[in-house]
Amino acid sequence: MNELQRFLSAHPDIDAVQVFITDASGVPRGKSVRASELEAIFRDGRRVAGSILGLDITGRDVDATGLVWEAGDADGLCRPVRGTLLPSPWIEPPTGQLMLTMHDDAGQPAAADPRHALARAIERLAAMGYTPVVACELEFYLLREARGKLEPAGGGPFGDAARIESYSLTRLDDLAPLFAEVHAAAKAQGLPAETLMAEYAPGQFEITLHHRADALRAVDEAILFKRLLRGVARKHGCIATFMAKPFAEHAGSGLHIHVSLADDSGRNVFAAEDPAGTPLLRHAIGGLAATVGESFLVFAPNANSYRRYRSLSYAPVAPTWGINNRTVSLRVPAGPPASRHIEHRIAGADANLYLAVATVLAGLAQGIEERSDPGAPVEGNGYAIARSRVFPASWQEAIERAAGSGFLHAALGAAFMKVFLAVKRQECERFMAEVTPLDYAWYLRDS
Repeated sequence: MNELQRFLSAHPDIDAVQVFITDASGVPRGKSVRASELEAIFRDGRRVAGSILGLDITGRDVDATGLVWEAGDADGLCRPVRGTLLPSPWIEPPTGQLMLTMHDDAGQPAAADPRHALARAIERLAAMGYTPVVACELEFYLLREARGKLEPAGGGPFGDAARIESYSLTRLDDLAPLFAEVHAAAKAQGLPAETLMAEYAPGQFEITLHHRADALRAVDEAILFKRLLRGVARKHGCIATFMAKPFAEHAGSGLHIHVSLADDSGRNVFAAEDPAGTPLLRHAIGGLAATVGESFLVFAPNANSYRRYRSLSYAPVAPTWGINNRTVSLRVPAGPPASRHIEHRIAGADANLYLAVATVLAGLAQGIEERSDPGAPVEGNGYAIARSRVFPASWQEAIERAAGSGFLHAALGAAFMKVFLAVKRQECERFMAEVTPLDYAWYLRDS
């Protein structure tokens, strides 16, 4: 209750608090409560319809999850996530937010809550004697609606918003008021937002969150940051999107997961003078490479996700690894020996953060247990040697490979996979049933 008392004391002007839980698609869903209700929520939890975790990305019920009519749309018991009762500085009047996680009536973790899947992955590594150290690096676009279409934000009064200008400081200057408010809001929420840079497309940026030896906290913070960024951008008349591929002609947005393992003394077990790290690091890479094909639905969960994976695009196309090499999927960045870690570059920015990190941790755990051999690191252009097709070529293929994956069912839980697969199958069926302008352009007259 100390967290609640501190919050109420520090923010007496806040009367509304948005409470939310993250669903299988990574969408935060919840409601607004009054500050006077928080004491009961912290003490007893809050009943919420279990079907909130069985919605597709558009918010429509997915009957096949078993969470709707089959379960009588029964409530689950949501409890606060420690350290997430925070002000939301971008919202007026003054408003707070609180992250929740769901349990069943017996007090056990609700199978459909993706946060619990990450908790299990962390526990598996703890049983092996390791603590995962994780950081999330997020790419995103800032867009504006103009002349009936979406355009990159920025460009300045005399600038060209369509120019790429990768690493441009001018791009950052153009949007300095927005980014200043982003960093101020992150500071108010205690979020470790660090380096900001203009990425390889007009209106595209990247921000890094500081690594944590508490992987759950690291991912909670990334989810809170995504919500913060969207809110601040909206206040400035922009749309912040984590869509994997907003524009066919420009780079897609990725989620890069940085991970190392610490032993009981806090020592990085990947650390070595050798730039390729320790044998343990290479076993971990071997496990990640071996499991990526069947796990791809986690890293690329939407129809749009598959437009991102193109050769020479800075998005990976095969389960390659290398040292200080951005043309591969699994990169060991340069740096001092103590900083040796893996940068997993496969996931799109649209991936559910809990599931993506849980799957990465499960893959490297399997690699360590099986002493997997990743082979020699790639030197030079990784795209030039990426001949074998290991990544699924389509959303439909990824769904079916995930459905048959023993690894993924063990990593995320069979009950969760029932929900996740039902959601993605319904989304896929609905998406493929739509008739698009391209259908008319290609087939209306000449087919």
